[in-house]
Amino acid sequence: MSTASVPKTGRVLTGAQVEEVADQLMSAASEGRTLPLISPQYPGMSVEDSYAVQSVWRKRREEAGGKVVGYKIGLTSYAMQQATGIDEPDFGVIFADQLVHSGETVEHSRWSNVRVEVELAFVLKDRIEGTNVTADDILNATERVFPALEILDAHVEMQGRTIIDTIADNAALGAVVVGEHVAGPRDHDLAWIGAVCTVNDAVIETGVSAGVLGNPAESAAWLANRFGEHGQTLEPGSILLAGSFTRPVWAHPGDTVRAEYQHFGTVEVTFE
Repeated sequence: MSTASVPKTGRVLTGAQVEEVADQLMSAASEGRTLPLISPQYPGMSVEDSYAVQSVWRKRREEAGGKVVGYKIGLTSYAMQQATGIDEPDFGVIFADQLVHSGETVEHSRWSNVRVEVELAFVLKDRIEGTNVTADDILNATERVFPALEILDAHVEMQGRTIIDTIADNAALGAVVVGEHVAGPRDHDLAWIGAVCTVNDAVIETGVSAGVLGNPAESAAWLANRFGEHGQTLEPGSILLAGSFTRPVWAHPGDTVRAEYQHFGTVEVTFE
């Protein structure tokens, strides 16, 4: 992604322009193709503009019968924030039809620029609201934690992307591969969960969960507070995909990507 800084707040795009960008992205997704960069086409486009595009995309999917089951959080490591020129994470929406069970074989052609990340996810048992949410509040409101792989799906060309392009593209979320092992939110120190990621049994990435804002619960708290700033809540049953603690690994047809976690077992997916 580009290291150029981008405006965080203030809407620049008109409603018609927001709809236009959403149209382009939805068309690219349905046709399995990649768009030229969005940000240069709309000078001054802000982070809030990008979330407005994402909201249009979400509304259309819900009107078509889609069910929101949670949210993904991205840019949760210092290195990724530095690379994108923005000093806070981003988020996208998870729909029910984007959930995949560990061990499944999936069609690689469903997504574009397919990469995989290693993450932990929270499932809430209580509603979270307000703007002073802490990591401890997240743990208190969590029913269970599970390991997951995020399949990335980018519909904007990779070279030169900014956070503007990524947020508008629903934070590049393709699917969530759900692991079978679950634990209580305080069963383990969630800042010290190690993982090894392999592609076809070759070790490609290793990491520890502290890479996610020091603790994945801090990532979930960031999301809750951002929602609170806009008067929104996180509802019971919501999945919060907290962010990757490895670099994304490329996946191609025929590849099996597997992550082996400390305390949380193994999650894997095969692409055909």
